[in-house]
Amino acid sequence: MRTPTLILVCALASACVVGPKHKMPDISVPDAFRGDQKAAATSLADQSWWGILHDDELRSLIDEAIRSGYDVQLAAWRVEEARANAGIAGSELYPQLSASAGYSNSQPSQYEFGAPIPVLKNYDVRVNASWEIDLWGRVRHLREAALAQYLATDAARRGVQLTLVSEVASAYFELRALDLQLEIAQRTAEAFKKTHDLFNRRLEAGLASSLETASAAASLATTNSTIPDFERQIAEKENLICFLVGRNPGEIHRGAALVDQLLPPDVPAGLPSDLLRRRPDLAEAEQQLVAANAEVGVTVADYFPRISLTGFFGGVGPQVSGLFDTGKTWSIGAGLVTPIFQGGRLKNQHRAAVARWEQARVHYEQSVSNAFSEVSTALVAYQKLAGVEKEQADAVENYRDAVDRSNSRYLSGLSDYLEVLQAQRQLFPAENALARTRFDRLSTLVQLYRALGGGWLEPQHAS
Repeated sequence: MRTPTLILVCALASACVVGPKHKMPDISVPDAFRGDQKAAATSLADQSWWGILHDDELRSLIDEAIRSGYDVQLAAWRVEEARANAGIAGSELYPQLSASAGYSNSQPSQYEFGAPIPVLKNYDVRVNASWEIDLWGRVRHLREAALAQYLATDAARRGVQLTLVSEVASAYFELRALDLQLEIAQRTAEAFKKTHDLFNRRLEAGLASSLETASAAASLATTNSTIPDFERQIAEKENLICFLVGRNPGEIHRGAALVDQLLPPDVPAGLPSDLLRRRPDLAEAEQQLVAANAEVGVTVADYFPRISLTGFFGGVGPQVSGLFDTGKTWSIGAGLVTPIFQGGRLKNQHRAAVARWEQARVHYEQSVSNAFSEVSTALVAYQKLAGVEKEQADAVENYRDAVDRSNSRYLSGLSDYLEVLQAQRQLFPAENALARTRFDRLSTLVQLYRALGGGWLEPQHAS
């Protein structure tokens, strides 16, 4: 009766857990994001990603990236490893059982005993048990730390997926921007070629100078030189997208043109307090803080004695039938190990664990502050780039009008070739700048959705 009573008392005593309790640090959360004029509870991140990105080809690429992207696969296996490690740590809470069996067959020398001795057979079967009584919560702290690491790894996996699909979206938009810039370069080169041909005909007719023709040829060559560079960048961007989605290098199918990609006029950011539960990197940093706190508890528990129970039950005999009859044997015992002098090892282990917790705390606070900054920066950029695009679109229209007017004036003899070339040279960079600004707006939308911790990973519904 005394042995079960001792086990029961130990089990009840194991409710005593030493070490600090987890408490999240106080975070200063603003009432609204800088640049968010409405500060409503609704957020852009409440929408599913396919509700924001309407290009079917881009949707297909994102789906493929989630399924087959290399980073996603690596992150998923890290989660499996962390899950297994949490299971290993949790197993220490339970008794450890093992079984062993043996058989021997021996013939002692007759000279040793003075007479022949029969062959000796011996069977040995036993079950061993051991259990560390977790009086001070050392094992429970280890399990808590491992579980927090698992949750942190799972949050990191979601962060990897969020990063991956946002990179795919940004790369796709940049690819469409390069397509548009290539089209502009080809169209501009064609315009310069017509101007050069015109000047050349007029030169042959004695109505233009060789200077006009040479200037037109230089403008044509300069524009033509940009075409192979855009083609190089397009191939490079296609290869990058293939890598992101887990393909071999190759062409990427296009969907809507850059100018046809939809941009929502309003992008509500929601409440800053909601950001803390949305972003995977903040969830990861929080779980790392939980794990660090549990590791501090482990070092505190190391100051106290460890009590373990051991025992075995089995049988030993010359016949299998008698193993658990006359040959049965058993043993049960308890052991205690307590530190007396460790040369400062336990103290420094505790100090190191506390220092790691402080690092995790600072990292969490830094991550929260960075999250607020990323949202505010993307929000302001999205709003301001809309105005930039509008002004650049007006500039392009005016430059196109100037090209038409200068051509008419030149053919009417009201202006020289310099006016024509100047108008054409101004239109080319203006159109390129407009294309890049359109890409910047789309890329900023993706960055804002990512910064808000949007629902990239929800299953896609039929549109």
